Formats: sequence, C-alpha cells, structure tokens
Amino acid sequence: MTYTPPENVQEILNNLPTRPGVYLHKNKLGTIIYVGKAINLRSRVRSYFYTTVDSTKTERLRREITDIEIITTDSELEALLLEMNLIKKYKPHYNVRLKDDKRYPYIKVHWADDFPKVTVTRRMNRDGSRYFGPYTSVWAVHQTLDLLRKVFPYLTCDRTINGQDDRACLYYDIKLCGGPCIGAVDKAQYRRMIQQLMDFLNGKSEGIIEQLEARMLFAADNLQFEKAAEIRDQLKAVNRIVAKQKVISAADSDQDVIAFAREQGDACVQIFFIRHGKLIGREYFLLDGTEGESDSNVLQEFMTQFYDEAAHIPKEVLLPHEVNEAMVIEEWLRTKRSTKVTIKVPQRGVKKELVQMASRNAEDTLATLQQQWAADRSKHVEAMSELQEALALPAPPSRIECYDISHTQGAQTVGSMVVFVQGAPRKSDYRRFNIQTVTNDDYGAMKEVLTRRFRRYKDTLAGELHDPSEIGKIKKETAWALLPDLLIVDGGKGQLSMAREVLAEFDLVDEVPLAGLAKQEEELFVPGRSKSVLLPRRSQSLYLVQRVRDEAHRFANEGHRNRRAKVGTASILDGIPGVGPKRRKVLIRRFGSLDGLRKATVEEIGSTPGIPYNVAESIKAFLD
Repeated sequence: MTYTPPENVQEILNNLPTRPGVYLHKNKLGTIIYVGKAINLRSRVRSYFYTTVDSTKTERLRREITDIEIITTDSELEALLLEMNLIKKYKPHYNVRLKDDKRYPYIKVHWADDFPKVTVTRRMNRDGSRYFGPYTSVWAVHQTLDLLRKVFPYLTCDRTINGQDDRACLYYDIKLCGGPCIGAVDKAQYRRMIQQLMDFLNGKSEGIIEQLEARMLFAADNLQFEKAAEIRDQLKAVNRIVAKQKVISAADSDQDVIAFAREQGDACVQIFFIRHGKLIGREYFLLDGTEGESDSNVLQEFMTQFYDEAAHIPKEVLLPHEVNEAMVIEEWLRTKRSTKVTIKVPQRGVKKELVQMASRNAEDTLATLQQQWAADRSKHVEAMSELQEALALPAPPSRIECYDISHTQGAQTVGSMVVFVQGAPRKSDYRRFNIQTVTNDDYGAMKEVLTRRFRRYKDTLAGELHDPSEIGKIKKETAWALLPDLLIVDGGKGQLSMAREVLAEFDLVDEVPLAGLAKQEEELFVPGRSKSVLLPRRSQSLYLVQRVRDEAHRFANEGHRNRRAKVGTASILDGIPGVGPKRRKVLIRRFGSLDGLRKATVEEIGSTPGIPYNVAESIKAFLD
C-alpha cells in the first residue's frame, strides 16, 4: 500500500537543507516520537518516505509523523551531542534507549574533601569527586563496599574532622573507621588510604596485597599478634574481591569489551571492564526500541548513551562489529577522556576471544531474563484472571488504580494514586495530591482525590476533542485520560460508598469497576454485595492486590514525609529576619536542605543570588 505524507510534511521535505544536523519527528499530539542525526539532513529525512522502507518499525513510525523539526549543526560531532541530549530529554518511543528509566548507582569518593567519605550515588556532579561504575545492582555495590571497608576503614559520618574530638564512634571500636576525628590518623595518612582504595577499584591490587603481607609479618615478628590477626582478616577480604578479578589481558590494558544479544524484540548488552589487564567487573544493560534496527545502530546508540554517563572512558573499546560513525564517536570519547580513544573490531587473538566471551555472556543473560519474564507474565495473567472471576469483572483488570491517604493528626495530608498495568507498576502514571479542602477527615480527603482525578479525566477528554491548541499539554497527562479496569480504595465500606458517589457524579459508575480493601482481614468490598470477598491465601490475585495496596501506602507516606519536611523547613526559615518565601526557596534550592544550609559558611550563604551579606549573617547566627 502506497504511503503519502501529509501536505505540511511534504512541504518540509521539499525544503530540507543538505547540512548536518538533527531531526525530530512528531505525531499529531505534538509529541516527539523519534530523534535522529544526519550528515545530510535532506537525504536522510526524505528516506523515511520512500515507497519502500527498510523495516516495519520505519513503516509504523512514518505513519505517525505529522510534523518534522530540523536543527542544523556545523559538524557531525555537534549533531551527535545534540541527538544524545534530545533523546535523554524526550525519551522518544521509537529510539533505541536504555530500558530502565533511572540512573544507575556509582561508588563516589568525595576526593575534594580533606577527609573523603565513600558513598553510593546515582548522580555524578562536577564537584571534584571520583566516581566508579555504573553498576546495575545496588546490592552488589554495597557488598563490595562492605568488604572494602574492612581493608580501608573510611569515614561515613558527617562530623567536622579536626582530630580533637574526645571520643570516636562505634565504627572506630569495631575497626570500620580509622578514627581521624580523634587524631588516630592524620590527613595525609587518611588520604593515602583512600588513594589505595581508588587504586584497588581500578584493578591495582598487587601492591596493596604486598603491603598488607609485609605489615602482617612485621607485626608478627614484633609479637603484635592482635595487630597481625587484624591485617590477616583484611587480607582475606582483599583476596575475596581479587578472586573475582581475572588477569585476561596485557598488564597495561584499559579496555571495555561490548557485545550484545537480541531475540524476539529484546536486547541485552554485556560489558566487560578491563583495567590494568584484569577483568574488574562486568555489567549488563537492557535496551528498548531495538525492533527493526540494525546491529550497528543498536551498538552505536548504546555506546553514546552509556558513555555519556560513564565514570571512566577507557583507552580502547572492543566491539563485535563496526559501527557506522566510529570516527565521530572516537572524537567524542577523546574529548571526554582528554586522550586518544580507539574503537576496534578484533579479528583474531585474545581480543577476539574477549568479544566472543562477552557475546556468550549476553546470550546467557538474555535467555535467563526471558525465562524470568515468562514466569512473571504467567503469574500476572493468573492474578488478573482470578480477580476477574472473584469480583465478577467484565474483563481481566489490565489497568488497576489504587488510592490511599497519609497524614499526621490531620496535618499535611497527601493522597496517592498508583497504577499497575498487566500486573506491574507503571510509575510514570503515579500521581500525588496535596489535600486542600479538608483536615483530619480521611473520607473527605479521599473524596477530594477522586474528584480531582476524574475531573482531570473529563477535562482531558474534552481537551482532546475540542481544543487542539492544548494537545501537546494533554499528551503529558495521559495518566488522566485512561480509565482503570479496576479502582481500589484503601478502606472498607465507608470509603467504598464515598468512591461510588464520586463515580456517580461523573457518570462513570458503569464504566469503572470499584472495590474497597479493608486492612485487617484484607477483604474486598464490592458495590451491590452484602458480603465481602476473601481472596484465597497464597493466590496470585491476593499477592497482586497486596502489592498494589502496599505501593499506594508507600507512595502516600513518602509524599506526606516530603510535605511535612518542607513545612518544617519553611517554618524554621520564616522565623529569620529578612527571609521570606522567595529567599527561602532560593536557599533550599542551593543548599538542598536545612542541614546543608547549617553547614554552609556565611560567605557561601552571602554568595547566593538575592541574599545580602547582612541577611546571610542573620541566617548563620540563627541556625547556629
């Protein structure tokens, strides 16, 4: 079937420039659905509308395109950087992208501090700290740090270290902190230890092991048997980590080995991190949007997204096959590393074997994950089928919405809306409500939440039908535009009755199945039934309802804590002469919290835009 683009799109195609740049495909709602780059914009963008296209994905994509935006650049490198930033910002549906919409964890060494701490973070800042990662498992990060702390007893507290404290904390007594607060180690000694920790994370373990062995022997020779036993335990911890680090390359190797596996629309990338010839770690990453994409494009898109956030850029990246714009990516990586970076596709030898090993690991990981997903999907289907039967629903509840209320003695009340789709949470559709109309009234609060939710549904529906100028805004609120297959309110018959009144107000009683979940016996109340519904113990339907209820409770409590903390901070700062709502907001934005503001100097507070120096002095004096 021949495809003809809309007239406005055809007009854009007729006037495309031949320069390098980025193009953004948009649908009828004004949403960006694909971002791409091109050496020649005219040639690349027009290729989407040829009579024959290269994949069904492109066929589906072009049928949704109703507008195209063009941004020209001066070079291919500029186009690459702009494309990365736009994909990160808009997360277009048709682009290849890292599957998890989250930041991966890193080990952070606060090297800019006199006495650096070691923490776990999901965000890298240009603050002089050193970062190691990313890791896909927070559990693995903490396990590694637990072992390292036995060898390198680093700080975790927020004390101001001057070496003159009267006593140390418990961590010093159990040998998990060197005790710089009481002067047990000085600044030079402590920083030397942290440098060794960073060297170890980079694969330099031989020298550290030799030092520990020498210290253990020296302590034993001097009859310091307790000290020798302590160092022996440290050596055991080091060897447990080193045992996982295999020597597989030349001693000076600094490489990342990347390979991936694809099957049935799923894609898994495996990376081996080789530092100083040792395999110090490996991680896997899942990708979305790979259907219909070439292997070369999948690799290229992964590399640009991964290395944009990576803590370390290696000297060499080994790949299973060529990528189209290897020279441009090399140039970009060189600017990030400040020295030469080489992308290679090895044809023989050890490097070829490393790529093959990474490929086998990617295949094994993907096969294992697919088995897990199949088992989970089976459980979700079973749970929804059981709920349909137990509650006499017209269809299995694919979309479940659950609502809960949280407050402390009626103050700072927050309502939550959580959404599960096909048995799994869809966090992009979660919403919170700061209650405005009632205090210390759970029924009134729930009524306000549901009223606001379904008013937004009606408004969104009306906007889609009658106000095209608001379509771009409405698209961002798709959570409001969808009705649930099952609505659950956390509570018994009273909450159920109130929820039914709200649905009746919006003429939705026949469209939205409703249930109330009582906490004590975990029984479900349904309109029109005198007896409650008790789901079988150990049934998948009960497990699903419990997960949904617990998630609504957690989300509401989290919102309430945040609101309470803001009110507490506001009430404290409002008592300071010269600090009003505007300055309070500026201060919290800069220092993050009241604790952060307390730790700041007068000079740091006074350098904040809009804060005069005399007000800064008042703030510091008040908080101290």
